[in-house]
Amino acid sequence: MKKHNSIWFLLGRCGYSVLLLLLTPFVLLYLLLRSRKDPAYRQRFAERFALKLPAASAKDGIVLHTVSVGEFNAAKPLIKKLLLQYPHLPLIITCTTPTASSAIQKLQAEQRELGRTVEHCYLPFDYPVLMRLWLRWMQPQLLLILETELWPNLVANCQALSIPTLIVNARLSARSAKGYRRFSALTQPMLQNISQILTQDKNSARRFLALGAKHVQVAGNLKFELDVPKSSTQLAQSLKPLLQGRTVWVAGSTHAGEDELLIQAYQQLKVQFPQLLLVLVPRHPERFDLVAQLLQQQQLKFVRRSLNGLPDASTEVWLGDSMGELLSWYQLADFVFIGGSLIERGGHNPLEAMAFGKAVLSGPYVFNFQLVFQLLQQQQAYFQVNTVVDLVSTVTQLMQQPKLAIQTGEKGLKLYQQQQGAVARIVAQVSNLLPRADIKKLNLGNRLAWFDPHFYPNFELAYFQPDHWQQQGLVTGQSKGRNTVWFVRDAEGKEAVLRHYYRGGLVGKINKDKFWPEAPGQSRAMAEFGLLWQMRLWGLPVPRPCAALYQKHGFSFGFYTYSADILIERIPGTTDLAHLLQQRPLTDTEWQQLGALIARFHQHQVYHSDLNCHNILLDSQGQFWLIDFDKCAIRTAADYPDQSWKTQNLQRLLRSLNKEQQQLPVFHWQQDQFAALELGYQQQRQKPDPIQSTN
Repeated sequence: MKKHNSIWFLLGRCGYSVLLLLLTPFVLLYLLLRSRKDPAYRQRFAERFALKLPAASAKDGIVLHTVSVGEFNAAKPLIKKLLLQYPHLPLIITCTTPTASSAIQKLQAEQRELGRTVEHCYLPFDYPVLMRLWLRWMQPQLLLILETELWPNLVANCQALSIPTLIVNARLSARSAKGYRRFSALTQPMLQNISQILTQDKNSARRFLALGAKHVQVAGNLKFELDVPKSSTQLAQSLKPLLQGRTVWVAGSTHAGEDELLIQAYQQLKVQFPQLLLVLVPRHPERFDLVAQLLQQQQLKFVRRSLNGLPDASTEVWLGDSMGELLSWYQLADFVFIGGSLIERGGHNPLEAMAFGKAVLSGPYVFNFQLVFQLLQQQQAYFQVNTVVDLVSTVTQLMQQPKLAIQTGEKGLKLYQQQQGAVARIVAQVSNLLPRADIKKLNLGNRLAWFDPHFYPNFELAYFQPDHWQQQGLVTGQSKGRNTVWFVRDAEGKEAVLRHYYRGGLVGKINKDKFWPEAPGQSRAMAEFGLLWQMRLWGLPVPRPCAALYQKHGFSFGFYTYSADILIERIPGTTDLAHLLQQRPLTDTEWQQLGALIARFHQHQVYHSDLNCHNILLDSQGQFWLIDFDKCAIRTAADYPDQSWKTQNLQRLLRSLNKEQQQLPVFHWQQDQFAALELGYQQQRQKPDPIQSTN
């Protein structure tokens, strides 16, 4: 985060936190009131206040937050892909509503039968202390958030703990964007702290960028990749024989104010079309009884799904008052009305009906899914109805022209299929933000180690102790500067460099190797380990990170301190540039190769804080390598728009070469040779940037 934003961010965070504290009694009152209609809201309070934390088996994995059942259903294809792609990582799905929790638990059972484990809990309220406690316990490698459920303290604590955050399936209406702008002191720093936002459409991406978000791409809509449970299809098939000879009109996710209009339209239609069956599916379970009373008052012959009521030839309305069966109703439909659209609710998801090739009817209020309805309108693939008169007219047309309903449904299905691909794009971004998925962790009290299981399959914490290697005669050499670096070889002959981190400057004379507290992911060893791991995934020539150690120590001045160690694979047959130039000069071609190599690092936005001739190696095959990435980082164009650090990096190397020339009696270097390096650098810079633009 930029310094000029930090004060505003602090004020925004503090103001938000104070507001939450003031609202706590009202939040509790709200939950109690909701629990009168749905008793599940008064359960599991310990989870909402982080008093009950998830099991240890849920730690160190991927957290996927789906606030309610709609987001969870949209995420199902992504969830199943993540389970396949990262079978060794825990996947924990969080939510805030009982209906979503019930749906997640159902998925847990399904995956358990397949031998896969899905963890689940409520996400705590967005208080600083609660979020910090929960995240410090979980230490996830990645947080995925569905749509635009943005919580400032959740995002801020992820940033502080170096947990990447990825918003997927994000959508932002003009009205919502206007609301965010009113609180820009809070929202702008929050958006800038999000690692990546993947939107459903270009308009949403444009609005996020206008609000100050830095990393935004269009990935498409997950809801175009509907996951249809086998149980849903089986239920539809079992009910289908009951509907022989009936035309089925499903009104899904309806709200108060709409049910009355739909019933009024049906009353007129049933006179002309007695074979028409209305399946009415209210959005919220607390309204099931109210809608049943409404049907009774209107003297309609209806059956309730919750009471296992089955329709016969005289049934006029089938009340779908059971949870999780909307997809089954849509499969049985001849045409579908999408609820929440005859009132100013903004409409619900039409994609589920489109996926089954059903003709869609909708009211005028569809701003929640504006882009989808625009696409449907362009293809003349849905019917807009504004009034009861429109409803009667349109349904009459569909009853009289059954082929029209079929053709309209086919257009919607084709459009649905054309828009797919979001899951693949999201998983690709997950792999970018989850580069350390194959790293193993060993957590023993005050010591945390990361290690590469392919390099050290039988890893031990003793590997960080020089005595361990000395006692077995496995030390092959050492290098002394500010500190001793040990060269070690394991029993299988794999060579590594063991380095303990020391402080420099005046502070180092007082406190040799203890550092002020940081989250493990931001500590010296883990930061270097993670950066090396990422660079190797990009194909950059850097040594392989083998293991890193973060060790807490006792309190000092009210804070604990930590020390750090790292093991890095030793690159065989290499000589650093400082010693090489004492033996021979580099050719112009070699200088150009070195310049091109530095440009490759810069294209990947890698900043080397100490780019000097001791940290550049040349191997026997003529390949240059960069080493010693302590205090280095990836500097994005969004964070450093002027990119002046790249020029400063080159100047740092130039000063290093000049310094060695002045101090050594023999050093094959002339300043005019730097032009060859700069030529190679510029030629590489003209090649395509390997990182796609985040805009």
